[in-house]
Amino acid sequence: MTERPHLAVIGAGPAGLAATLAAARHGLRVTLIDAAAEAGGQFYRQPAAGLGARRPRTPHHSRRGWERLRAGLDRYVSAGHVTHLRDHHVWFAQRRPAGFTVHALLGPEQERPVEVRADGLLLATGGYEKVLPFPGWTLPGVVTAGGAQAMLKGGLVLPGRTVVVAGTGPLLLPVATGLAAAGARVAALVESADPRALVRRPAPLAAQPAKLAEAARYAAGLLRHRVRPLVRHTVVEAHGDGRLTAVTVAALDTEGRVRPGTRRRVDCDTLAVGHGMLPHTDLALGLGCRIDGVAVHVDDEQRTDVPEVWAAGEATGIGGAALALAEGHIAGRSAAARLSGAVPEPHGWAAAAGSRAGLRRFTAALDGVYAPPAHWADLVTDGTVVCRCEEVTGGAVRQAVTELGAGDVRTVKLLTRAGMGWCQGRMCGTAVAGLAGCPETAARRPFARPVPLGVLARAGRDEERQDDGHDDPDAHQDDLNEQHDAR
Repeated sequence: MTERPHLAVIGAGPAGLAATLAAARHGLRVTLIDAAAEAGGQFYRQPAAGLGARRPRTPHHSRRGWERLRAGLDRYVSAGHVTHLRDHHVWFAQRRPAGFTVHALLGPEQERPVEVRADGLLLATGGYEKVLPFPGWTLPGVVTAGGAQAMLKGGLVLPGRTVVVAGTGPLLLPVATGLAAAGARVAALVESADPRALVRRPAPLAAQPAKLAEAARYAAGLLRHRVRPLVRHTVVEAHGDGRLTAVTVAALDTEGRVRPGTRRRVDCDTLAVGHGMLPHTDLALGLGCRIDGVAVHVDDEQRTDVPEVWAAGEATGIGGAALALAEGHIAGRSAAARLSGAVPEPHGWAAAAGSRAGLRRFTAALDGVYAPPAHWADLVTDGTVVCRCEEVTGGAVRQAVTELGAGDVRTVKLLTRAGMGWCQGRMCGTAVAGLAGCPETAARRPFARPVPLGVLARAGRDEERQDDGHDDPDAHQDDLNEQHDAR
């Protein structure tokens, strides 16, 4: 009996789950690899099992969708068609003469190396928050908007009692309403864009009634909890002696500059701030996939330009959970056909393709409205820390450009060490590019996460000892379960 082709899916958020179910349903053997202890990603993040929440009130509205995905995953795992590897932190994906090897670090301590081999790869690596600095942003009490949401979803805890939610983008709405519903006092919702500009783009909005209904629910939640929205405003400074105690906000003019005389102080113990999202592209870059701007390039089947590698979800462009689900379904169906040697039949995913097209138009309309203020860099003082890992200030970045002649981000990095720390520029890359006046591009990093030198030295040895050409992911999962039991 011929063994089913083997697909490795990296990432268990909406895109990865949809791709896994579609691929398994159409004949592939799938290994779903994820860094979290449970599937779901950020959007479907569930409370930790140790909290004992029987039916937690999570701040997202898609419980039924999550339950369908969860049931489907459980069914295919029980049938032996899917292996779900939890707590596997992928740091590199390598193309081999026959297939691919996925290198990961096992468990919360990320010490034990694991190698999983497959015939094809599907990258559903998601995205991460874009962070722009301002005076005081390093104070304890300042968190990202997504971080505040993760604390609420995964830990059932509030980041603080009096919160200001600020920045720009649709994520601010669920964060503000979720925190308010959980008992926090949201002192203000500070949005630098003007959402009313969306009325000038009626066609893509009218085609997404579910999205409009969602926005209406959030607006009603803000009204119910008496959250004060401040549109075309921004946080110009965070205040506190050792911890956040207040923020200063100000109105913006039509060009994105602070309007004189509009500054006001808002007392708070927490600031949840976010300026949008960026795609995770490290693994794709390591494989040699083409990157368009900051996102992985894919065709109509969600294929990258590297054979037998697909990508779906936020890695191909930030668009939200619904778009990720559609892309994941298409990618899984395409992978099932291509790896089995069949000719793909696009009519089989016609509904998902139609949904994808409409949601991409909707996302483009949002991107045209929700963007950081054009002159955000004017608020970064010379003493403001920009790169937290290496403690590089805004003044040092400016000096590298104006006095030392740096003309690109890499030269700024070499002159200042900005981006050379633990996060390898993931947090500060956008800010450094903005301050230096350089275009933002996907940074090429050798590995997707820090990895011990000992692991690098041993990489490939386990593979050499394999006789059948495939790793045994079930054995690794058994070892992981034993580790959890021992704790």
